[in-house]
Amino acid sequence: MNKKIAIIGGGNLGSAIAEGIISSGFAQPENIFITKRNVETLASLQEKGVNVLSNNVQAIENAEYVILAIKPFQIKDIVEEIKPSLIKDKHIVISVVTGVWIKDLIELVGEDFAIVRAMPNTAIAIRESMTCICSHNTNEEQTIYVSNLFNQLGKSVVIDEKLMDAATVLGACGTAFAMRYIRANIQGGVEIGFNAQIAATIAAQTVKGAAELLLVKHTHPEQEIDKVTTPKGCTIAGLNEMEHQGLSSSIIRGITTSYKKIVNDM
Repeated sequence: MNKKIAIIGGGNLGSAIAEGIISSGFAQPENIFITKRNVETLASLQEKGVNVLSNNVQAIENAEYVILAIKPFQIKDIVEEIKPSLIKDKHIVISVVTGVWIKDLIELVGEDFAIVRAMPNTAIAIRESMTCICSHNTNEEQTIYVSNLFNQLGKSVVIDEKLMDAATVLGACGTAFAMRYIRANIQGGVEIGFNAQIAATIAAQTVKGAAELLLVKHTHPEQEIDKVTTPKGCTIAGLNEMEHQGLSSSIIRGITTSYKKIVNDM
């Protein structure tokens, strides 16, 4: 794992990527080059041994994997800046830029380059992101490396790019959907006697534990539901009432509505 990585853009996302791959041991600090105009804000990374630069070209000249962690409106100007220094047999371009498709990247850097589009979510800040990945012109080794990189920041899956809009709804909008469910749990907890702080801790940890059961044991949700529902018990009574009020159908309708909004706005 001695590949050298340039992160163009040392904002919240770029810094989170750098912190995550250092903390996990995936990359050594001296093999990471991160850029930002105001380098003073990256002092903590510099203290760890990361190469902090204000020059994008200098960063990519030292690297093999180039992560574009910039704002969408910056993509054209920055790629034009670094393009003369990109070498197709050396550099793999990884974009985590929202709304930029592989076809857009091909137009900017060229058809012959290995290009990866990755979509993490906000939990990347605590190395718990769900990152969806698709690629163009990459070989197996490169795809595995990029997947492993994002696995240090949570979990990753490789998908067809045509599913990226759907992935946005399930993995990015999904964070907000999950938060709304947790908020409702907290409100219910307060109504039955807890103060808000304790209710929030119980609700959040319970949801985290439920998710981990599925991720670790690879079981179906219904299998885990069956383990906590007893005949004539309080769990099945609560579940049935939620379903009578349209819980599952509301969630499904919310997901499909968000997806239609993305598709129709394109």
